Amino acid sequence: MGHNLNMDHEQAWAELQSRIRAMECGPGLGPVPGAGDPHARLVLVGEAPGETEARQGRPFVGAAGRLLDEALAKAGLSRDEIWTTNTVKCRPVMGEGPRYRNRAPTTAEIRHWQPLLEEELQLLAPRVIVCLGAVAAKAIIDPQFTMNRQRGQWLPTRFGAEALATYHPAYLFRLQGDARDAALAALEADLRAARERLMG
Repeated sequence: MGHNLNMDHEQAWAELQSRIRAMECGPGLGPVPGAGDPHARLVLVGEAPGETEARQGRPFVGAAGRLLDEALAKAGLSRDEIWTTNTVKCRPVMGEGPRYRNRAPTTAEIRHWQPLLEEELQLLAPRVIVCLGAVAAKAIIDPQFTMNRQRGQWLPTRFGAEALATYHPAYLFRLQGDARDAALAALEADLRAARERLMG
C-alpha cells in the first residue's frame, strides 16, 4: 500500500511532525501526533485523543483503540499498513486536577487544528480516508455532514481522496445490546469497504 516520498516531501513531513509535537495543550497533556505508515494510502481520522492517548502520545491506544484493532483485523487491515490520526491533537478535558474528564472538542479547537490536519492529509496524499465519527467527517468531507444520512457513503474530498465516514469506536461503548452489535457490524463493514476500495 506504500508509495515513495521524495526528499523535499520527507523534509516537509518531518517539519510538520515537529510543529505538531511543539503545540501546547492543557496542563500535563502533550499533543498526540498521528502514527502508523506515513506512506499509507489509507488514512483513518478520529476526533481527539483521550486520557490514555495523551499519556502515551499515540492515537487510539485505549479501550476504543483495542476495539478498532479488532475491527481492522476483521477487515483484513492492521495499524502497520495505515496512518491513524485525529482531527484535534490535544485531549479536550473538563474539570480540574485528577478529576479531568474527556469532552467533545469545541468548534474553536477544531478550527485551531484544521490547518495542521489539512497539511497532514495533503502530505500523506492518501487514496482513501475513513472518518471515525462526525467530527472528522465535518472537518474533512462537509461541515453539514450527518452520520444518520451519510454513514458508509463514498464522498469526494478536497484532498483528492475518496472518503467515507463510520462510527467512532468510542461511540459503541455508549450503546448496549442489539444497537451496539449493529453499530459494530457497520464499523467492520465500512472498514472492509475501505480496504476493497483501496484494492480496486
